Amino acid sequence: MENYLFSISHCTGMAQRIYATVSDQLLTATQEEDQWVVETALHGKYPRAVAADPEDPELAFCGTTEDGLWRTTDGGESWSSIGDVITHERVTSVSLDRRGDTRGRGGVWVGTEPSTIYYSEDDGETWTEKSGLTDLHSEPDWSYPPRPETHHVRWIETDPNNPDQVYVSVEQGAFVQSPDRGKTWTDRIPGSPRDAHTIAMHADAPDRLYAADGLGFIFPGHGYYESANGGKTWTTPNDGLDHQYLWGLAVDPGDPSRVLVSAAASPETAHVPKVSESYIYRRESDRTWTQCQEGLPNPEETVVPVLATNDDEPGVFFTLTDRGIYRSDDAGETWERLDIEWEEPSSAFPGRRGPNIGPTGLSIV
Repeated sequence: MENYLFSISHCTGMAQRIYATVSDQLLTATQEEDQWVVETALHGKYPRAVAADPEDPELAFCGTTEDGLWRTTDGGESWSSIGDVITHERVTSVSLDRRGDTRGRGGVWVGTEPSTIYYSEDDGETWTEKSGLTDLHSEPDWSYPPRPETHHVRWIETDPNNPDQVYVSVEQGAFVQSPDRGKTWTDRIPGSPRDAHTIAMHADAPDRLYAADGLGFIFPGHGYYESANGGKTWTTPNDGLDHQYLWGLAVDPGDPSRVLVSAAASPETAHVPKVSESYIYRRESDRTWTQCQEGLPNPEETVVPVLATNDDEPGVFFTLTDRGIYRSDDAGETWERLDIEWEEPSSAFPGRRGPNIGPTGLSIV
């Protein structure tokens, strides 16, 4: 049986630790000397999104498809269910405030299906619902194709230079933002992404937004989006992207002009293991996109991977695939598989969950 992957969160300290969601379980891998020690948790809860605190690698949050939000304070040795006020069991996005000032410390964002946003100022002890999201005029157009009767929060990104500024992608239908930590919301604008699977920002590139969109396979030239002014206007530099259903995205911590994305030709070839075919592309400055596959498994029958970076390691990228976790020390030019193993999942997505669709989230911390 294939391995099914959803998201990865990477952080460093005295020991290197990786949190990854692997279909029906959560994986925590800690590097001790020359080996990785692996813990698994949340079996059968179908973890979907994970975010770890870069200043405290012992602290991490995991959203699940079946059983809400969970937290560890001991580096993955134990997990506790939290967030009683989060009324929806399907947690689709988890994000931590950037730690640029003391106001951001302890801030945790959670998005659910149906689309609702919650915020905690104290590392998940208490929560507040950020109302008004579904009051936006575009809401009747929001719909997630596998479950068209509903939609969900796909990604939450806070500005590293202004933690009051929050950007949200709704799958599918809108890219919205708030200038005041969710007190008010600004609706989508013409030309903005409609199906952004991953959003990123960079502390050295104020107001620049990067987005990996899923509609490029329908509208060629509209897979990758970039904004230089906080989402007021957008450009779509897609030259060289031969596959424009985009999924993962990561920006080099040391160079905001270097971007990696994961891509496929369509949702089916991205997420269905037996027919999947996925690639990683890189773009530097205004150059065209080029494939970066050296050291990675054969693109055929590889589900579309997710990408991550660590702020303390310029030029280093991580990717989670259904063939393992890989690291690049040369900005994606070459990749090496990490010696991290896990048991195959007990099942794919049965019943009401629908078919397994591979990696669905990435938390960059």
